[in-house]
Amino acid sequence: MRRPVEELAEKYRDSVFRAALSVSRNPEDAEDAVQDTFIQYMRSSRQFDSEEHIKAWLLRVAINKSKNVMTSFWNRNRVEFEDYMENTQFQEPEDRSLVEAVFSLPEKYRVVIHLYYYEDYSVREIAGILHISEGTVKSRLSRGRASLKKILKEEWDIDE
Repeated sequence: MRRPVEELAEKYRDSVFRAALSVSRNPEDAEDAVQDTFIQYMRSSRQFDSEEHIKAWLLRVAINKSKNVMTSFWNRNRVEFEDYMENTQFQEPEDRSLVEAVFSLPEKYRVVIHLYYYEDYSVREIAGILHISEGTVKSRLSRGRASLKKILKEEWDIDE
């Protein structure tokens, strides 16, 4: 199964961008990863089983492209996430602190939390996308949630 890249870009651009941003924490790098992802799709002759397979492939490629950018010398020596957060409008103040808390997590937790909560993938689907075991996904989700709970508990002054 192949779909025109224009259709896929229109349908999945935001999801691919958010996945790339969850790794890179930089909107410009995320945009580059999105473009590179769709270019790779255009150049690929790969056949897909379903629409979900295409989406999962696009997300995986975007995550990998973002990781590649993150390991470059240029990106290791700059920080622009704060600028992005300053220019982003949130409906509620808590939304901002939640996004900041998620982005403060280590990448391995941040990515699975993004795919699970923002993209609505199941544990099994995330395991397939990231090429890790379901147990690893569950563990990362659990540890990521625990870290978020600790961060947000302190920030939101929640008592148990």
